[in-house]
Amino acid sequence: MPASRRFPLLLIGAFLALYLVWGSTYLVIRIGVESWPPLLMAGVRFLIAGSLLYGFLRWRGVPAPSWPQWRAAGIIGILLLSCGNGGVTVAEHAGVASGVAALAVATVPLFTLLFGLFFGQRTTRLEWAGIVMGLAGIGLLNLGSNLQASPLGAALILFAAASWAFGSVWSKSLPLPQGPMASAAQMLVGGAVLLLGSALSGERMTQMPTAAGWGALAYLVFFGSILAFSAYIYLLKHVRPAAATSYAYVNPAVAVMLGIVFAGEQIGAEECLAMAVIIGAVVLIGIPQWRKPPLPVVAPAAPRVQGEMSK
Repeated sequence: MPASRRFPLLLIGAFLALYLVWGSTYLVIRIGVESWPPLLMAGVRFLIAGSLLYGFLRWRGVPAPSWPQWRAAGIIGILLLSCGNGGVTVAEHAGVASGVAALAVATVPLFTLLFGLFFGQRTTRLEWAGIVMGLAGIGLLNLGSNLQASPLGAALILFAAASWAFGSVWSKSLPLPQGPMASAAQMLVGGAVLLLGSALSGERMTQMPTAAGWGALAYLVFFGSILAFSAYIYLLKHVRPAAATSYAYVNPAVAVMLGIVFAGEQIGAEECLAMAVIIGAVVLIGIPQWRKPPLPVVAPAAPRVQGEMSK
């Protein structure tokens, strides 16, 4: 593909947005939940981002989703955003370090392959090796002091990763809206469900958020939800899917470094080993995606019979 061979600045910027912005959102979430109740912050984030994206798309002439599309987008929005991102936000509020949260979420490709078996997808031996290696990494991660200190956070973070993976696999068989409109609809429904969960759980604002709390919310809305998602959609159109999803290898390292430098988080030896094992497992799973499929064998053309009608 000519554009990807030249590697233009826009392509580089999209990769940087995916690696750095999505990697930094874990630290920003931790900063945000110091001022906001977790479910309330996540719900406001996605409701604002979804409304802005939906309004922009409608202004550009994109048709509104049909009722079956709204229903499908709602199901996926609840799994990915309400359960997935909401679980991460509550886990960090419960004391899970931002770097450890990012590392646990890196197990999404493992869960994706496991859930894919229920949908009839075949798994190669290399992918099975990655699954076994990833499960060992999850075991090591749970031996670390961060997750041992917060059993509820450990359960939530793994539930969030599994929910995100299940929604990602199921989404392929549902009639979702086309393009970014699917994300807008998912954010609207997922955000509304998070706000409902906030109200039912009795979350209350005890004081006005600090400047850092407002800044964290704004960052998550504009950079974490709108900018990074747009970069992801752009990469899916211009590079191989395995390259676009390579953020799964980079985000944990970015989140761990940011957490140590800016939040004083401590990462133990077990968690460092778990990071190496889990990232290695994700690389193993990604290898079959990076391999180019063999070119189809084209049979030689049969000799033209005299008098044959050309098309």
